[in-house]
Amino acid sequence: MSLNAASRREVPYVHANGRTYQWPQRPVVVVCIDGSEPDYIASGLKEGYLPNIARIIEAGTCLTAKSVIPSFTNPNNISIITGRPPSVHGIAGNYFYDTSSGTEVMMNDVRFMRAETILKAFQDAGAKVAMVTAKDKLCALLAKGLDFSKGQAVAFSAERADRATQSSSGIDNVLEFSGLPLPEVYSADLSEFVFAAGVRLLETFTPDLMYLSTTDYVQHKAGPGSADAKSFYCMIDRYVGELDALGCVLALTADHGMNDKFRSDGQPDVFYLQEWLDQRLGEGRARVILPITDPYVGHHGALGSFATVYLPAGVNCSSVIADLRAAP
Repeated sequence: MSLNAASRREVPYVHANGRTYQWPQRPVVVVCIDGSEPDYIASGLKEGYLPNIARIIEAGTCLTAKSVIPSFTNPNNISIITGRPPSVHGIAGNYFYDTSSGTEVMMNDVRFMRAETILKAFQDAGAKVAMVTAKDKLCALLAKGLDFSKGQAVAFSAERADRATQSSSGIDNVLEFSGLPLPEVYSADLSEFVFAAGVRLLETFTPDLMYLSTTDYVQHKAGPGSADAKSFYCMIDRYVGELDALGCVLALTADHGMNDKFRSDGQPDVFYLQEWLDQRLGEGRARVILPITDPYVGHHGALGSFATVYLPAGVNCSSVIADLRAAP
């Protein structure tokens, strides 16, 4: 009897972070399409260029979910992989202010995670698990706690697929395995590599549970219905068809959506919060942290949507909030 079959009989449920998950009767593949605002899918369905996704929606279940706040890649991917919100798992942004040390730091270190992943819980119960992410910034977080020494886990990033080894990632020669060259980090190819590797893993490694996470490079540059977005989602739909044909239970979701950050005259719709606070409280007294900050400035350069403000002692927080609400 295979390990998977034996484990399925002996461990019908797996517990992770206060929640209970049923042992899969066939491989489960969860895909996080980074930045996939629902309008991208709606546009493709309306124009008819997403036949596989349309078929899956028709045969399955389609729901609209709310992301956790802040609505960025790290907090939401970790919420998906742990089944819990940032208040439990601890990853509250891509970037934050560490008040204990007085420094601004990237939040891509496992020391900031307060919860184990669902992947680890299933591996501990005897399952085979796999994870492929586009950007390397997420790899250590999503693969936290996985043991690559037993042949039951594979985890790597497309960005650094050429550096994956059996000891560090549970797999060697990823480029040869996927059949694709190492992709550029600022490209749609980075996401295609994730899908291609996922299909190959499902065919050969046959994990009980697999998590695939793409990049939102295209969505940051191209709106729903545009030529670039159409090409990107056609690629996704093709791989969705391949995954579905392999007999897995397939779940497609997103970590966050997108919205336009330009005014009607084409100028950026920007409010400089640090300048506003400096004028009101005195220069440098308050500290503004933009949690979207990460090394991928090619498409995260705007740093917008959400800010965390640290006010100095003695400042009335409610008064600052009231004044900010009144600002244009």
